[in-house]
Amino acid sequence: MLVGSMAAAVVLLGLRLVPVVSEYFGIKRALASVAGAANPQTATVPELRNAFAKRAIVDDISSITASDVDITKENGRIVMSVDYSRKVPLFSNVSLMIEFSASSPDGH
Repeated sequence: MLVGSMAAAVVLLGLRLVPVVSEYFGIKRALASVAGAANPQTATVPELRNAFAKRAIVDDISSITASDVDITKENGRIVMSVDYSRKVPLFSNVSLMIEFSASSPDGH
C-alpha cells in the first residue's frame, strides 16, 4: 500500500511537470530560432520581440511574453534571454515553484 501511494505521487508529479518542462524547451527553441534568423546588423528590438511573439503563439508559450525577453548584442551576435518562474499546483494547497533561465545559444 505504501509503495503504491509513493508510485502514485511520483506519477502525479511527473504528469504535472511534463507540460512545464516541455514549454521551457519550447521557449529555448523559440529564442534560438529568432536570434539565429535575425541579421545582427539590421535587426531591431521591436522586430525581434514581434518575431518571438509570433513564434510563442505557434509553440503555445504562455508563461512569458515578448516583453519579458531581454535582448542584447554580444560579440556581434544577438542574444535573447529570459528568467522566469512557474508555480505548479500539486494538490490542495501544495505547489511547486520552478525557476527557469533560458537563452539563445550564444547567451550565458
